[in-house]
Amino acid sequence: MKRIGIAASKISEGNILLYNVFVFALSTLFSLLVFFLSGFSIYVAIYIIHALMTGSTMFDFSSDWGGILKSCMVALAVMMGIFNMCAIGVNFRFKL
Repeated sequence: MKRIGIAASKISEGNILLYNVFVFALSTLFSLLVFFLSGFSIYVAIYIIHALMTGSTMFDFSSDWGGILKSCMVALAVMMGIFNMCAIGVNFRFKL
């Protein structure tokens, strides 16, 4: 989390408003990257489990597996939101 502040400090070059904007932007972009990579791996894992258990390659989102996938993605989104808010809170500055 501290590296976000270091990167934002180097980009903003002492401007406090730009620093806070870059902290917010970098934290959000990194959280989205981690969310999409983790979400894709969760999707692939659930798809493989579904294919092994049912023997079919078609994945129906209205089945029970879709509910499991949705609950995993919601839990992942909540955790990424909490971590993003923590990263912004640690790096947000009022004065340099």
